[in-house]
Amino acid sequence: MKNEEFATTINKAFKVIPLSRHTSWRQQILHSIVLIFSFFILHSSFFIFTSCNGESEYNNQPCYILYHNAYYLDQTLAEAMNPYARGIFCLISESQEGSNIYLNFQNSNGGSSRQRETALETKAHFVLGMNNGIIVGFQSLNDSPNGGFTAYDQQCPNCVRKHNSAYNPKYRLTMGSDGIATCTVCGKRYNMNFRGVILNPEEGDIDLKPYIATTTGPYGDLFVHNQ
Repeated sequence: MKNEEFATTINKAFKVIPLSRHTSWRQQILHSIVLIFSFFILHSSFFIFTSCNGESEYNNQPCYILYHNAYYLDQTLAEAMNPYARGIFCLISESQEGSNIYLNFQNSNGGSSRQRETALETKAHFVLGMNNGIIVGFQSLNDSPNGGFTAYDQQCPNCVRKHNSAYNPKYRLTMGSDGIATCTVCGKRYNMNFRGVILNPEEGDIDLKPYIATTTGPYGDLFVHNQ
């Protein structure tokens, strides 16, 4: 991540949760300190990964979301950000009704919910992968790096490569309760619990390539971005 991108992300982070005009200056200072602390915890793994390996293993397609679940207390998302409930994954997408934009959550445990974005969140312009869909969760068969927390694009990478069309909405992956993601077009199956490894490969096929993903806990922060 370049310095200017890093600075831009910090600015976005401070604008996500609006403060009331009646908030005291002490509360504003405390609010800023909490955001700064969370932000650098979320970024610590990124600096470790990039300093140890010059060649990235991460997805470089556009992706960005910084979400404060301490503000929304969304249970569907929280289940996928719980390190003690590994193997539950949550699909995140956006939808719009009238002038309102919503974040939609659907997890592999059967839960579903949605939260209306604030004006400042909408202004932050979340980018949910190649075609409005990312899947986040703790892997049950891989506990490193970052404790095994990961994020995948909902697009099938092999269909995208084969048809040279990253933004075609029909190349969707569906989640199973067993942690297997299956392409609705080619039938390729990926193990989300172990680095997105493809289970029924043909010659030249690739695994799911994760985005950089971090969380501070079920009702903490979620940060997902590309390399």
